[in-house]
Amino acid sequence: MKATRDAYGETLARLGEENGDIVVLDADLSGSTKTALFAKKFPERFFNMGIAEANMVGTAAGLAAVGKIPFVSTFAIFAAGRAWEQIRQSVAYPKANVKIVPTHGGVTVGEDGGTHQSVEDIAIMRAIPNMTVIVPADAEETKGAVEAAAAYKGPVYIRLGRNKVPRVFDDGHRFQLGKGCEVAPGTDLTFVTTGIMTAQALKAAALLSAEGISARVVHIGTVKPLDQEIILKSARETGALVTAEEHSVIGGLSSAVCELLAERQPTPLIRVGIRDRFGTSGKAEELLKYFGLMPEDLVEAARSVLARK
Repeated sequence: MKATRDAYGETLARLGEENGDIVVLDADLSGSTKTALFAKKFPERFFNMGIAEANMVGTAAGLAAVGKIPFVSTFAIFAAGRAWEQIRQSVAYPKANVKIVPTHGGVTVGEDGGTHQSVEDIAIMRAIPNMTVIVPADAEETKGAVEAAAAYKGPVYIRLGRNKVPRVFDDGHRFQLGKGCEVAPGTDLTFVTTGIMTAQALKAAALLSAEGISARVVHIGTVKPLDQEIILKSARETGALVTAEEHSVIGGLSSAVCELLAERQPTPLIRVGIRDRFGTSGKAEELLKYFGLMPEDLVEAARSVLARK
């Protein structure tokens, strides 16, 4: 069990040793986002911009214009909300080489409540032209995603979480930008998942296996650009899909999959996610149950979609 934000901080500090052009900007939350690890090692390349997220993103765009590789961090609700216009105008529009890596995404932020639980950020960032959107499943994939973002030239949004999460991938897992991966085989239906819901889907697949139902699990680490072929292949081979995300079902992974299937491969599908609601205060596990994001909820969705095949 390890938080994706911890893996981010560690990877960023290591990459700072390898590439002197990497700079980091934070909005007075470096202890929480874990960019403090970079700040301790490279104080001359770390900038605490204070509670001024829009200014932080504009400054990052300026740094990118002179050849630096800025990583910008705050909480997801502030990155996608307060700094949206600057991300659109100063980063995405000119294709500036800025990496926006917020933490505390989704309802598992916990007791901070609905004001701080970003359930819309993937949709917001996915709608911006030129923006790459990544949602890692675990700490190991986060490491690869941050490395890939540093090597990629252009805007990137990586959504990370607050809490420790189960391991999905072994050491040395190779993250590929724009590529999904099959993490469990299956023939009766496919779970198409992102972020922490991939671990939940693996548990659901084990429960279904006990009932004689074979569930494939396909993890989509890059929500945009979407790996269309792996999803279409699963739709053809299993004939039923369940999407799962710790995010609104409007505009996120499920929307992307529905759009693809509607155009190219109409297939029975059920969406598991936040149903057009804000978050609420509670412990992370309680909130996953409250919003229907547990393995048992995925099992129920799987039974329902199988009835429609």
